[in-house]
Amino acid sequence: MKYLVMCEGSNELTLMQILLDNNLLIYSIDDLLGLSIYHARQITSNAQIRIQLNMYPGNDVIIHRIGDVQSDVLKIPSEYKRKVIKVEKYCTKPELEMLLIISQNLTSEFNKVKSVISPKEFAKSNIFFNKIRYNNSSEFYRLYFQDRPQFLAKTIEEYKRNNGGHKKEELYLADLLKNSVKS
Repeated sequence: MKYLVMCEGSNELTLMQILLDNNLLIYSIDDLLGLSIYHARQITSNAQIRIQLNMYPGNDVIIHRIGDVQSDVLKIPSEYKRKVIKVEKYCTKPELEMLLIISQNLTSEFNKVKSVISPKEFAKSNIFFNKIRYNNSSEFYRLYFQDRPQFLAKTIEEYKRNNGGHKKEELYLADLLKNSVKS
């Protein structure tokens, strides 16, 4: 069995790579199709994914889609339908910036203004790290969490504990963490 991990954006990809590199996910790099996590919304738009699916001899691929907006349906081309046994969605609603807000203990402040400001805008105004203002870049996420992967995992778990809930077909990033992660 192989996992095809498809991240909606480059920031999700950055966080997933930090978790993977630090052995905090339920799978290792050897479990991944093409030994990689991909920045892709659809299979058809990513040549690298198609090549890896073509090369993989098994019919036991599980797709993990990671992102905050997953209203688009994953279209599995007919030539790969026999290879894919399951598709699971892991959501970071309302936005990935909620992890930064939680990590800086600003959740109650954000809740006071969330009806008029998005998590992204709140983060741009209130999140700083090493004198750098949050700027919605993968580099900011890398600087913020790279040397603190356990802190990232703890923040992801906290998000799941405090989130009001997702749709029943949507899972949490925390569901991809190993059980051994300490809260």
